[in-house]
Amino acid sequence: MRVKTGTVRRAAHKKVLKLAKGFWMTRHKRFKVANEAVMHAGKYAYIGRRIKRRDFRRLWIVRINAALKPFQFSYSKFIKVLKDKNVIINRKMLSDIATNDTQTFNEIVKSVK
Repeated sequence: MRVKTGTVRRAAHKKVLKLAKGFWMTRHKRFKVANEAVMHAGKYAYIGRRIKRRDFRRLWIVRINAALKPFQFSYSKFIKVLKDKNVIINRKMLSDIATNDTQTFNEIVKSVK
């Protein structure tokens, strides 16, 4: 007696077609085309998650550098001084403090200067 893959294959196809919902033309209707589109989309999503982290780090650095302008202090020198003084605070928090609580940021800069 042979075993047919009807229900298993249908479930797999439905899963892919569900992921392709909203795609253009046959990319959301036909399995083969939809499967390729979903695989490409997955690759782009994976890469995009890494690029997002990169972009946010750049944004934080730009914000910190802008906040340091009045002190005639460059970003690179500021980070070096923080490391030398063993001040453990990440760029995300520094940029948040620089944008939302300038008084605290000014105190941090004066304490390490």
